[in-house]
Amino acid sequence: MPNIKSQKDRVRLTEKQTARNKSGKSALRTAVKKANASIAANADNKAEQVKGAQVALAKAGGKGLIHKNTASRKISRMAKRANVANG
Repeated sequence: MPNIKSQKDRVRLTEKQTARNKSGKSALRTAVKKANASIAANADNKAEQVKGAQVALAKAGGKGLIHKNTASRKISRMAKRANVANG
């Protein structure tokens, strides 16, 4: 445990940021997983699930939760899979 006031503040801040990042990444993974399941099952709501996941990925990339190129790559691959599933 730190003794310096500024380091105590950093510890608190880091805990807060870690919790926010963990929550955001978890929500992102859930959205992507739902979209992938919809694509695999060729569900009726596939288009809206994919769109929601793509928006979530783009926002996460913009906020620095994941790298921008990673978000872009995942969006691209998801779109490709969704289009193949359309026939």
